[in-house]
Amino acid sequence: MGKGGSVPVKEGNVMSEDAPVNTGAVAWPDDFTASVMVRRMQAKLHRWAGEDPSRCFGDLFNLVYDPAFLVCALQRVAANAGAKTAGIDGVTVAQIKAREGGELEFLAQLRDSLKSGGYRPVEVRQVMIPKENPGNSGNWEFPP
Repeated sequence: MGKGGSVPVKEGNVMSEDAPVNTGAVAWPDDFTASVMVRRMQAKLHRWAGEDPSRCFGDLFNLVYDPAFLVCALQRVAANAGAKTAGIDGVTVAQIKAREGGELEFLAQLRDSLKSGGYRPVEVRQVMIPKENPGNSGNWEFPP
């Protein structure tokens, strides 16, 4: 075994922590377990980036549809101040929870859509907001 728990292979060292994270059957963790799992992965990514600033993370999208990350994301959205406001799809967190199948069915459909590549985010609309102090905001000019 190589330095730091890595295993020497023909191309270099492969760390045991480099194994894909999202390969098995879906197990939806509870809120607490999900937050612990997400924090651990964030700590690993932070540590790996600190140890090797040139390291490339090529498969982070795998984390986007990981069950723990999805549960944690919904938990955070439900806890924030805007949870009662409908999203771009016109649906509130309360409406998702009230649906047949509830949160887990919603997350399962979202996960499938993300994994298959079928999810397409709505294009962002840019709106320029004039500032009162043109010196701080670029080339805005206001009539006297």
